[in-house]
Amino acid sequence: MKILFAAAEAHPFIKIGGLGDVAYALPKALRRMGIDARVILPKYGTIPEHLKNSMHTIASFNVPVGWRNQYGGLQYMEYDGVPFYFIDNEYYFKREGAYGYYDDGERFGYFCRALLESIKFMGDFKPDVLHCNDWHTGAAIPMLYWHYGWDQIYSGIRTVFTIHNLKYQGIFPKEVLGDILGLGWDLFTEDRMKYYDDISFMKGAIAMANKVTTVSGTYSAEIRNPYYGEGLDGLLRHRGWDLWGIVNGIDTEIYNPETDCEIPFNYNGGNLEGKFRTKEDLQAYLNLPVNRYIPMIGMVTRLVDQKGLDLVAHVMEEILQMELQFVVLGTGDARYENMLKHFRWKYPHKLSGNIYFDNNLAKRIYAASDMFLMPSKFEPCGIGQLLALRYGSLPIVRETGGLKDTVQAYNEYTGEGNGFSFANYNAHDMLFTIQRAVYYYYDRKDIWYELVRRAMWEDNSWKKSANKYVELYSSIM
Repeated sequence: MKILFAAAEAHPFIKIGGLGDVAYALPKALRRMGIDARVILPKYGTIPEHLKNSMHTIASFNVPVGWRNQYGGLQYMEYDGVPFYFIDNEYYFKREGAYGYYDDGERFGYFCRALLESIKFMGDFKPDVLHCNDWHTGAAIPMLYWHYGWDQIYSGIRTVFTIHNLKYQGIFPKEVLGDILGLGWDLFTEDRMKYYDDISFMKGAIAMANKVTTVSGTYSAEIRNPYYGEGLDGLLRHRGWDLWGIVNGIDTEIYNPETDCEIPFNYNGGNLEGKFRTKEDLQAYLNLPVNRYIPMIGMVTRLVDQKGLDLVAHVMEEILQMELQFVVLGTGDARYENMLKHFRWKYPHKLSGNIYFDNNLAKRIYAASDMFLMPSKFEPCGIGQLLALRYGSLPIVRETGGLKDTVQAYNEYTGEGNGFSFANYNAHDMLFTIQRAVYYYYDRKDIWYELVRRAMWEDNSWKKSANKYVELYSSIM
């Protein structure tokens, strides 16, 4: 079985969000199962030079962009046993970062057409399945059928589309349909790419892929309802038989507190001394009182409504009245950045608000914290809670999407659970859940450390999820 995994980002080349982890770890897991999985992504200007120097050019070709032809280069390298292809075009991709440009519709429309053209130049690798991810690659699926349906090279290629976040759909003016994608007005219909008076790359992929997946079972159910459906709930209900929910995993080799060189002290579920020392090291670094016995809540997030920052803002005063430390890392809306600055000034010995992003500091927060807060309004899968579990930081989450699927609230009657959760999107429900977690930390150490060890020994690797993807691919072969 041959899988071409198309994405806009992938570790270690460029990583903006969780998709970057998935696009590296899932193909790696599939290859260990004997599946020939390969990845294709744009060759961004910000890819580290040592990685660029390892790439070699396979082919150069023309890429139709509407009525124009643009240069396309196909480059190749292997990383950690995974073959990676790169679409080279400096006009579109030699920029800072990956997204957020005025011409993103053209840039990723070009990428979709280029990745399809590049299949002609991959030698004996002809994919059985083209697996596209999020809106940036969504247009490749209607383009495959429209532009290449007659071509013997592409015959038999089946398609899978994964929704990582339905909120971001790649919505552009309807003129992009012909001027950039070279598609006909036959696709400007409610059951194809039409989104009000615009077009949606994601909608076209959902409508035309052989199978559609989301990144958790709960999220796959939620998006069939208007509240979460972002205007596509009707289409998703229509495609319900073909809509799978497969929760993401994490790379347990990269994220391993026993061997991780990015944390100051290593540890495991059988010996937590390194975790206590890591907490003390972080407290000193952030100018918090050094005290291994005080509970530390970590939060690594975008400071936006979706991540539950409105709940946090509403009860921040009450949180900081408790005997705890609260460490936040991230950037986002100005009102939440200012809120953190205010409380950092008011409670300098309790709150460390770090309004920037740093991967190394994020890793240290996962390892040092005792609890990890994710009160999201919606969360397709979430990787933070999986990393927190791996590093022995018990998640406090709202029961939505992948958070609900991966975190089970501790039940004092049965002893089951691996964290703490609340169902209603309500600030005081969140506050009560934090208070409950702090109670167990201080007053029931036996239960607390049993939960920590249980969390660390869980298998949240890609193994189970990769098996589900193999089952999915097999169902359309």
